[in-house]
Parts: sequence; C-alpha cells; structure tokens
Amino acid sequence: MSRLLPPPGLPRAIAYQSAMVAVGSGMFLTGSIVFFTVVLGLSPVQIGIGFSVAGLAGVVTSLPLGALADRLGGQRSWALGALGSALTFAVYPLISSFAGFVVLMVVAAATDSFANAGRTLYTAAALPAADRVRTMAYARAYLNTGFTAGTGLGAVALALDSTDALVALVLFNAALSLLNAVLVTRLPAAPVVRRDRAAGSSRRAVLRDRPYATAALLFGVMMFHAVILVEILPLWAITHTDAPKPVLGAMLALNTVLVIALQVPAARGADSLPGAARLIRRGALVAALACPVAALAGRTGGGWTIAVLLLVVVLVTTTELWFSAALWFFQTNVPPAASRGVYLGTAQTISSAADIFAPVGLTLLAVQTGGWGWWVIAALFLGCAAAAGPAVGWVARTPRFGG
Repeated sequence: MSRLLPPPGLPRAIAYQSAMVAVGSGMFLTGSIVFFTVVLGLSPVQIGIGFSVAGLAGVVTSLPLGALADRLGGQRSWALGALGSALTFAVYPLISSFAGFVVLMVVAAATDSFANAGRTLYTAAALPAADRVRTMAYARAYLNTGFTAGTGLGAVALALDSTDALVALVLFNAALSLLNAVLVTRLPAAPVVRRDRAAGSSRRAVLRDRPYATAALLFGVMMFHAVILVEILPLWAITHTDAPKPVLGAMLALNTVLVIALQVPAARGADSLPGAARLIRRGALVAALACPVAALAGRTGGGWTIAVLLLVVVLVTTTELWFSAALWFFQTNVPPAASRGVYLGTAQTISSAADIFAPVGLTLLAVQTGGWGWWVIAALFLGCAAAAGPAVGWVARTPRFGG
C-alpha cells in the first residue's frame, strides 16, 4: 500500500488533485457524445468537425500559450487554465447553435492546453529535479484512478436516461474544475524565472533549435502508440478478429490497472538524458513487437484471440509507461527555466501536427490493408528505436537558447 502512496507534501497534493480532476474528466468523456447529441442537438458530423477544429486550434495556440505561461508563471497559468475550463463547462448547456459549439470547443482546447502547460511549469519550478519525474508518475497513476471512478459515475448518469442527468454531469465537471483552480492558488508558491530583455528575442530562436525540434518530432511519432491503443486496436479487433465486443472494455480496463500499478516503478531510470534515451528505445522496441502480435490476432480464434489482444495491450501499455517517464524528464529538465513554456509549446506544436495524420494513416495501414500494414507500423517504431540515442545525444550536446 505504501508503494502507491506519494511522498508527503507537494507530490501528494499534486497526485490527489490529479485524481479529483480526472473524476470530472472521466464523467464528461463518458457522456459527452450523448450530451452533444441529446442536449445540444448536434449531428455526428457536426461533433466530428468540432473536435477537428479544436485539434487544429491546439496546434496553432500551443506556442503562444506556452510563451504566455512563461510570462505569468506556472502556478498562475495553471489556475487561470483551470478557471477557464470551469467556465467553459458551465456554458456548455447554454449553447444553442453549431457555431457556438465550435467556438466553445476551441476555447476548451486552449484552456486545457494552458492549464497543462502551467501545471508542468509549476511542477518543474516547485520541485527539485530529482523529484519531478517521480511526482508526475504518481500524478499519472492517480489520474487513472480518478478517471476510472469518473467513467463509472458517467455510466450511472447515462443509465438514468434523462436530460437533467446529462446536464448535471457537465456542471459537476465544471464545479470540480473550479475547485481545482482554487486549490492551485493555495499550493506553495514556486519561483518564476524572468528573462532579461536581451534574451527576449530568443523565443523565436527556439524554433531554430534543431536538436530539440528533432526530439519533438521523434516524440510525435512515438505518440502513435496512444492512437493504436485507443483507436486502432479496438477497430482492428472488431473488424478483423472474432473477439466479442465486451473484450474492448477489458482491454481498456487492463491498460488502466497497469498504469495505476506500474507507472511509478516504470519511471525509474528517467533521471538523465541517457536514461531517457534508454526508456524511449525500449518503448519503441516493445511497440514494434506489439504490431505483428496484433496482426496475429487476425489469424487466431476463440480464447486465443482474446489472449493475443490482451498481450498487445500489455505491450503497448509498457511503451506508454516508459515513454511517458522519458517525456516528463524532457519537459521539466531540458528547457531553460525561463523558457519552459516556449519549449513545451514548440514540442506540442510539432507532436500535435504529427498526431493529426495518425488516426487516418494508422487506420489505413493496420485495418484497410487487412493486416500487413502492421509490419509497416512496426518499422516506424524500429526507426524510433534507432533514432532515440542520436536524437537525445544531439540535444545533450547542444546548449538551449536562453539557457
């Protein structure tokens, strides 16, 4: 039990806060599509357009929001982002047009991005370097715990089959976001590192930091594992295997349990650039192995199919655990303290741009080819494994702008 309890003080407060916010997020995501269709009266196409526009807005706004977070400081940015999320959710039930829905989706994406940037900046500024990744690992484990509880509550709201229950689900999430904003302001203050005027122009120069941009592109490709877990593998299971549909729930539950139980120990080793490179390389190799195993599920039957699909989930989750830890080290320890927001925004822009093509591209490769495309995806991950050492080494040898 003690292994699951974060160290006292700020790490424990951040972990508990992550769980609380995730309860609201889990509730909303469970019932959001039903809320959009039943309460707001939107069509599936309109909902899809809203999500796409919001995703594009996230790409466009990541860098300026990161720069703003640098100026305001992590704690203030986190609190303002959480407050913006609360107001956004509170307004959702009042939307009466498709245009209003799209605008609100864009605002929601921006406030969420701003809050996440502030949270990362605050964690990096408030904690010693040796404690950052471990604290974020605990926060991730607790986030999954809260999300699981939230999905259960969301399912209860859906079972009530009423408009009032759906509206209450959204407003409860707004209340938790507001509480989160208040709690953030009560966390211990963290130092805000200011840039001097002579270094101010280097914000644009960060875009010319080719080693960091290369690593960010590598991270964007590595994030394909999340698309495989959430979208591609379930679609493959439904269309090309004989697995019963309830297995999809078991696959998601297995991922959640593994993250809760193993994220903290999996983060060991992400305490240096060479250690982060090793975790990325291991994660990429495991993801590459998961691809032909997924293809095998299309040739098995009965219980063997279920076993193979669950094995794929274990492999992809292993990638998730190792890669997340390496990514946290990069986010909190590589950028200069005064420019963390700009660096985070730059990396987010690059990885988000790559992620735009992932759902369609991976679906075409894995599903539309009938299975042989899994080997192409495996080759992509093998390329990441080969590039991890050189890319991270390039980052290590190059001083950061503003550092």
